[in-house]
Amino acid sequence: MKENEPNSQFFKRELFLEEVKNHAAAWDMIVIGGGATGLGVALDAASRGFKTLLLEQADFAKGTSSRSTKLVHGGVRYLAQGDIKLVYEALYERGLLLQNAPHLVNIQSFVIPNYTWWNEMLYGVGLTVYDLMAGRYRFNKTSLLSGKKVARLLPNIQARGLKGGVQYFDGQFDDARLALNLAQTCAEQGGVLLNYMPVVSLLKDSNGKVAGVKAKDLESGQEYQIKAKTVVNATGVFVNEVLEMNAPAQPPLVRPSQGVHVVLDSSFLAGDNALMIPKTPDGRVLFVVPWHKHLLVGTTDTPLDQNSLEPRALEQEIDFILETAGQYLVRKPSRKDVLSVFAGLRPLAAPTKNTNSTKEISRSHKLLVAPSNLITITGGKWTTYRRMAQDTVDQAIALGILPQKPCVTATLKVHGFAAPQTKSEHLSIYGADRTFIQALVKRFPELGQPLHERFPNLAAEVVWATRNEMARTVEDVLARRMRILFLDARAAMDMAPEVARLMAEELGHGEDWQHQQLEDFMALAANYLLEPYTPARKASTPLLSYKN
Repeated sequence: MKENEPNSQFFKRELFLEEVKNHAAAWDMIVIGGGATGLGVALDAASRGFKTLLLEQADFAKGTSSRSTKLVHGGVRYLAQGDIKLVYEALYERGLLLQNAPHLVNIQSFVIPNYTWWNEMLYGVGLTVYDLMAGRYRFNKTSLLSGKKVARLLPNIQARGLKGGVQYFDGQFDDARLALNLAQTCAEQGGVLLNYMPVVSLLKDSNGKVAGVKAKDLESGQEYQIKAKTVVNATGVFVNEVLEMNAPAQPPLVRPSQGVHVVLDSSFLAGDNALMIPKTPDGRVLFVVPWHKHLLVGTTDTPLDQNSLEPRALEQEIDFILETAGQYLVRKPSRKDVLSVFAGLRPLAAPTKNTNSTKEISRSHKLLVAPSNLITITGGKWTTYRRMAQDTVDQAIALGILPQKPCVTATLKVHGFAAPQTKSEHLSIYGADRTFIQALVKRFPELGQPLHERFPNLAAEVVWATRNEMARTVEDVLARRMRILFLDARAAMDMAPEVARLMAEELGHGEDWQHQQLEDFMALAANYLLEPYTPARKASTPLLSYKN
């Protein structure tokens, strides 16, 4: 089956594996980690003309980078803490993201309801300064609101004692989709990327310098020894593990902090405006943000001592979110209202003194060069991924490992770049690629079948994700390509059988693969629910083959 699809010629795992097998010379750079930071570094290096390979232990953005609050922001909280440099940097990068990926990033209105006059003045002045710091990348102007205006913008807000409010504007995006589009952009620039290819050890030369990696393909079990001029450790909360490969028993560089989000039906906060609670009883910031026609509520900030690709929300975190949101909403959400709950781990630079407060742990990114020349980049946040990448590649150049070449990513359009479409059209998130999905449906009308009665997603999207977006598992599709697991875990479980059938046909797998995929996904998805799962409908009839 032949389609005129732009991705199909270069963004395929099989082709990337062949290139790794056939590339005998040393790569200019190997990047370990396929989250926001690693993808940014790989894209920066490839776009400068360096021969670049990225290796990810699971799927792209499987960890922290798909579990954010979906905000592209300067960080109002960091301004309040006096971290002016970080806010300036993030606001600049926010502007570049809106410029380079308008199909994924949009301007979002936020409203802070004030129940005391003092708060209105305090937040009004602070957010006006926040606007001015953005300079020419400033979004819409901050304004003070009357209590009546707040009630109109947030129809479900608690009105008793409401004095007024502040409206400001920040960025919102789909994190996992941006990660995938960065991977595709990297491939367009000549980069090679492999998911499900963990690095198991580092290779060193006779002088003790890192000279490559040993990696294992989880699908075939085959191991590869891959030479490189420089290796970058961009593994987020897992940086300590790679540092241990380089020099055992060294102090940890990062400490994880867990952030939890719950997802509710959009009826809890009608309209398009987000609610921002600037100071919860324990000093946190909480957001209630419209996202893909649902409400994302979070986040928490809980220091942890262990890493995991699938962290679990703590009961006290869930209770905190529901109770705090309930203080501001007319209709108080309960556990039975939660459609999905997910947790992510932030890689925060470890403090030099004993502390259990994440407020004392840096959000700024850190670069570390080991005596072996292993480069580690950690900390930071999604909004500043591009600057983190630029600094990392510049560091490799400064070490004399790579030749001087300028960074070009400030003006590089992200794959799928297209003028913003109406957000009511769900295929708009694919940007320019949406026309190819529509063409697939036109040629094979059966692929225009919706996967679930509560969602507009089509069977064609599963085929597209498998063929052109390197999705290898049911989880890859439902969690990170279409985001259903993060929006409504029950709906994702309902969709899973049909997704498995479509993927099996596309990948050439049999029934045993389908059964194993379903077993794995159902076990995973159950962790996103607070109540036991019972199928909402019978499994759908398998689609007829769409292939010639």
